[in-house]
Amino acid sequence: MKLRLTPRETSFYDLFAEQADHLVVGAGILTELLGATGPGAGAERAKIAERMRAAEHACDDTTHKIYNTLNSSFITPFDREDIYALASTLDDVMDEMEEAVDLVNLYGIQTLPAGVADQVDTLVRAAELTAEAMRRLRGMKDLSDYWIEVNRLENAGDQSYRKLLAHLFSGEYDALTVMKLKEVVDSLEGAADAFEHVANTVESIVVKES
Repeated sequence: MKLRLTPRETSFYDLFAEQADHLVVGAGILTELLGATGPGAGAERAKIAERMRAAEHACDDTTHKIYNTLNSSFITPFDREDIYALASTLDDVMDEMEEAVDLVNLYGIQTLPAGVADQVDTLVRAAELTAEAMRRLRGMKDLSDYWIEVNRLENAGDQSYRKLLAHLFSGEYDALTVMKLKEVVDSLEGAADAFEHVANTVESIVVKES
């Protein structure tokens, strides 16, 4: 049992939970994007992209709060490099999701392949699990179910991604459309990968602190 002689800065836990809540919002906006396709949906997509940018900026603000708190704290609840890594990887998730929405809007993509819905479903579930896990991080207990499930989701997401690539290159789309859609699909895959990095970081922290 570790003996703690000095108080530790515990606001990190609240800030990590705040970061994860931004990801839940971002994943929800992705879901809205799925229903905003087809002719005449450009104005709706633009509004969705604007809301996603606001969510990304809010996540950035929380990330900077964590960095600032880290720089001003003498004693931290766990290793400083792990705090930085966790904040950074959580922020990476939002960046990837925001990029996907922005690309759909900028490219004027009217219809997304059906497989994109599977990618978004994976991100929604991963966001929910991550938000739950961040609220349990303070106790450093009973988190293995979280990283196991996120890793399973990421593996399932990899399969969806490969199927999407096969569909994009099947000849159904012209070359320019393939390039546009692939960038969107790649960003969503990047978000799934970033969620796995978050889970792996949490696992590493728990192992070190146990």
